[in-house]
Amino acid sequence: MTETELYEERKSAIHLQRSGVPVVEVAQELGRSTSWVYKWWDRYKTEGWEGLHSRSRAPHHCPTRLPEPICQSICQARSELEAEAEEKKGLRYIGAGAVQARLRKKGIEPPPSTASIERTLRYAGMTRSRQDPAEDQVIYPRLRPKEPGQLCQADIVPHFLKGGDSVACFNGIDVISRYPTGQAHQRRRSQDAQAFLIHVWQKIGLPAYTQVDNEACFSGGFTHPGVLGKVVRLALYVGTELVFSPVRHPKSNGTVERFHQDYNRHVWEDTNLQDCADVQVHTKSAWRKLSSDFSLPQGRWPLTEGRIHFIRLVSADKTISVLNLTWDVSGAEPGRRVWATLELCTDGATLRIYDQAPDASERRCLAEHIFPLKEEVQPRQVDDSGLHPT
Repeated sequence: MTETELYEERKSAIHLQRSGVPVVEVAQELGRSTSWVYKWWDRYKTEGWEGLHSRSRAPHHCPTRLPEPICQSICQARSELEAEAEEKKGLRYIGAGAVQARLRKKGIEPPPSTASIERTLRYAGMTRSRQDPAEDQVIYPRLRPKEPGQLCQADIVPHFLKGGDSVACFNGIDVISRYPTGQAHQRRRSQDAQAFLIHVWQKIGLPAYTQVDNEACFSGGFTHPGVLGKVVRLALYVGTELVFSPVRHPKSNGTVERFHQDYNRHVWEDTNLQDCADVQVHTKSAWRKLSSDFSLPQGRWPLTEGRIHFIRLVSADKTISVLNLTWDVSGAEPGRRVWATLELCTDGATLRIYDQAPDASERRCLAEHIFPLKEEVQPRQVDDSGLHPT
């Protein structure tokens, strides 16, 4: 029976009793026991008609809930981390692992498990929705590599050392060979991302495409329109085509995301790491590689001819956002997934928006725009002397 049907049945029992029908007859008429009739009569007498609604069966006391002082400490740590993230201090991690590390720094030993911390934050209303399930089902245009050296994916996963300090663990992996490598950095600045990608291209090789997410250290930040940051310039300089995944869609960077799980299990869960140097020791490390003596040019890095790619979702007003600028895609319906390519040549730059990835057998250009540049594009300055075969 539904809650509405149960409520109506209980009201009928009260109506019969109030009209003078004996309890036994009320029970017989409704097909209930006399104890059931007495229960709802007593509830009606003490609480009125409202008392006839079903009560929650959840226990009044949750035996797994942490002591109140610990709950308060968890909420305070989360609040502090959120403020620091807003102020762009440190690594800006605010999850259960970061809260646990903050509690350890405050002298709470042993700290609660991450599951207990997540439960406490959820109970306090301090959690955020991770990902729209509907968005996660969206299928975006993607590359379909068939050989090693065609696509490498790179990403960052946060971890916390025994003393509570946080580290940014950069991981990279070739999508076909599954050959991985990684580095740990104290921070996740653009120069840290640069250093890591140089390491990837030296250890794994220099792929045709290097796919990353939209974190500021990779993209150049979210403030300046038309920004072409350090990582973008580096990729153009060495000759790999950078691909930015769809915003808030980690599934598109799935190979490295799955590698994170193995990395977490075999490196962080099985060992007791003290500092960044300790992490490097435990991190693993048929085509061109970036030379081991490769160095970046001094001074301001040039813009070098090449291509940068962005996988995006068309918004309700038929536009996409690329490098903090809005671009019209009037030829596409809202909700469509598109592939945008920014091509830089010595005579300028053009943004073209397609319905498919570059390696698709057929694809259509949906829009074309001139991209504003404030500096000249230089020919590629790294040739085969800066590379060597495996």
